[in-house]
Amino acid sequence: MKKLLMLCIGLVSSSFILAQDITDAVRYSMDEIQGTARFKAMSGAFGALGGDMSSVNINPAGSAIFNNSHASVSLGLYNKSNDINYFGGINSSSDLNVDLNQLGAVFVFENMNSNSLWKKFSLSVAYDSSGNFEDDWVANGTNPNNSIGDYFRLNAQGLRLDEISALPGESISQAYSEIGSLFGFQNQQAFLGYEGYIINPLEDTDENTNYTSNINGGDYYQRFAYASTGYNGKLAFNFATSYNDKFYFGLNLNSHFINYERSTFLNERNSNVSSTVTNVNFENNLLTTGTGFSLQLGGIAKITEELRVGLSYNSPTWYRVSDETSQYLSTNRIEDGQNINQVINPNVINVYEEYKLQTPAKITGSLAYVFGKRGLLSLDYSMKDYSNTKFKPTSDAYFSAINNDINDRLTSAATIRLGGEYRYKQISFRGGYRFEESPYKDTDFYGDLTGYSLGIGYNFGSINLDLAFSQATRDTNYQLYNVGLTDAASIETNYTDFVVTLGFNL
Repeated sequence: MKKLLMLCIGLVSSSFILAQDITDAVRYSMDEIQGTARFKAMSGAFGALGGDMSSVNINPAGSAIFNNSHASVSLGLYNKSNDINYFGGINSSSDLNVDLNQLGAVFVFENMNSNSLWKKFSLSVAYDSSGNFEDDWVANGTNPNNSIGDYFRLNAQGLRLDEISALPGESISQAYSEIGSLFGFQNQQAFLGYEGYIINPLEDTDENTNYTSNINGGDYYQRFAYASTGYNGKLAFNFATSYNDKFYFGLNLNSHFINYERSTFLNERNSNVSSTVTNVNFENNLLTTGTGFSLQLGGIAKITEELRVGLSYNSPTWYRVSDETSQYLSTNRIEDGQNINQVINPNVINVYEEYKLQTPAKITGSLAYVFGKRGLLSLDYSMKDYSNTKFKPTSDAYFSAINNDINDRLTSAATIRLGGEYRYKQISFRGGYRFEESPYKDTDFYGDLTGYSLGIGYNFGSINLDLAFSQATRDTNYQLYNVGLTDAASIETNYTDFVVTLGFNL
């Protein structure tokens, strides 16, 4: 009855209570520019160098280093391999994809006034892939303690029975949709558990708020499959200028794009005498789309002809994000000696209100030494405070709780990139190293990243062809669910890239 009376409210307002968590904040806050082959081969250490289309995404002043108008396009062959350990169950996976790493052009304009110290200015537009979400892996093992039943029970605990159950005559789809509109994501989880006979109320009354699980006894075999796809892209509109060919200044206005799809599927089985539910299949699907805006300011100074320094500031990125979710649950239970299959398939896509996400700012300091036409060495040092990430509106109670969790668990993270290049006639040999600190205070949960890169390029005059290879590793723990079944799969991930770039003067 209480739910029926609140229906009119639910039709004109949506709950922010969704499944966003700290992992979403980290995913969209990390900006891994894929870039050109030259950029990739030197591990992205271009903050004081410029003269490369992807360097503009590190330091906007870099486009003013170009002497001629230039364009480039880069394709990447991207492989992500995982070694997964979950309660002694060992698995491995590998996912190979071809991606457009980069596409852009810079137009250089000389100042016709020979008396002016402002020698030239440049305009450029460049697209760079800043995140690849392709991933696919399976974890399986026998969990001695925690069951998916704990997930549904803890979501239900404290909620009234009439807020997690269907009204008389309501279909599964109608009840699931209305419960989501009126009460939010948590109540929908409790509804699935109740309709799937995974949880029982202690008292069969509307006012009941205590529940028990029908899955008990320990030693639950679990198989968890994870698959995701999508990208994070960045389109930069750049202006830069040169003063006396010694000082370079630049500005980027950036448009960002998010497209992320994730599907997880859990199968849990047990043969415990104390369990009436012996098999559970639980599927969750998420689609996230969003657009954002940020700006960058940067400068490069030639201290001498050989020595250059750079400094750039990346503002926070202000995203507007939308989420859609869908779920499916099926269970097998033993009742009066009968094996009963229960399917709860709402066939409902939850479309949530748009919300805002602010990712942290970043500062990069750079140093480079150029050995004439023979080669160069370059170093970038960046700092980003991930604890400044915020979901908005901050007045929302759920987002406020996530933001507090972000502040408690995330921290400042430094990135070091070192690159070098040696030129022999028209051939360039390149190499690089990078180290990225974990954004988490607990580095056992989400580890540091280390990587190296190699590359070669050939200059045909007005055209250049570059190739790069890079590899990096990071260890993480993926927590299956946010409550109840909070055990994590340990994942060692190796990232491998092959990039080819065709560049040409305009």
